[in-house]
Amino acid sequence: MPDISAAAAALHEQSIVVDTHNDLLMLCVRRKPSEQGAYFRRVWLPRLRAGGVNIQVLPVFIDDDFRPEGALRQTLRMLETGWRIAAENTDAVRICLTGADVDAALADGLIAFVLALEGCEAVGTDVALFASLHRLGVRVASFTHFRRTMLADGSAEDGTGGRLTEAGIDAVAICEALGIMLDVSHLGAACTDHLLELATRPVIASHSSAFSLRRHHRNLTDARLRGIAATGGVVGINVLATFIDENVRTVARVADHIEHAASTIGVDHVGLGPDFYKEIAEELHGPAAQSMDGGGTVISYVPGLEGPGGLPLITDELLRRGWPDDDIRQVLGGAFHALFVRELGLPCPRR
Repeated sequence: MPDISAAAAALHEQSIVVDTHNDLLMLCVRRKPSEQGAYFRRVWLPRLRAGGVNIQVLPVFIDDDFRPEGALRQTLRMLETGWRIAAENTDAVRICLTGADVDAALADGLIAFVLALEGCEAVGTDVALFASLHRLGVRVASFTHFRRTMLADGSAEDGTGGRLTEAGIDAVAICEALGIMLDVSHLGAACTDHLLELATRPVIASHSSAFSLRRHHRNLTDARLRGIAATGGVVGINVLATFIDENVRTVARVADHIEHAASTIGVDHVGLGPDFYKEIAEELHGPAAQSMDGGGTVISYVPGLEGPGGLPLITDELLRRGWPDDDIRQVLGGAFHALFVRELGLPCPRR
């Protein structure tokens, strides 16, 4: 546990903590299948426990090496890796397909895993494949990363002004019917507006911060924050220093983004989407890695928030600022937990 107050440590331990974006599957899939479960248990499980994580969204992100031809194969490999990890660590984690599954996992003292897509290169324009991916456990989908897919433009393509493609429009309806939650993190500005126009179910931003405080294309304007909240959705605040401030790399500045979002849309619509990336970047690209795919974005980190074990620092900072305990619980995970219980994996009729 980081050096925090006893009150903060107790509050964090008593809270449901939800992290809606950790790319740990990117490293797990690089191990031999026979080693993946043990690797997760040795390396990642202690980190999640150190951060008090109760619900972990696991995105499937496809590296450039696999795009476009190998995207579907790599997506399947990563989904299978998630299932394999869960099968070999049944005393610690469980993949959840519905909100009821999430609550059952929590009641059993397990970390609830939720499988997600970050970019839908695997789908191309064959949007009927979302049904197959749903059967494989996918419950959250963002249509892009930084760049363009056949469904939408990512935020690094904002200069095009592109909205969702026809396939993207169809994908919105299909995902909503299946119970796959739509995620606007990484969507371009015009695409985000377009998706919010079409949405009939809650939309999330799994790992985005406030544009008002850091003018970066990955962040959300106040109008878009309100648009997500209007659907009943939740915004997970990204803690990468890159998206928090050009110069100030502190937990306090992360808390500024949380406070801004909460004052704009209310704590019932704010959560945590940390986007811990240091370990991934260093293994994939070496310890000097600084670049992130998309528009030359340079990665920087908030000291103490390089990994899940630093999450209690956020609790400590919010408590120090005089936040009520119940509001802190909402941001730590209460808002996302409530949304998942209401919506996750639940089908609805096609419109």
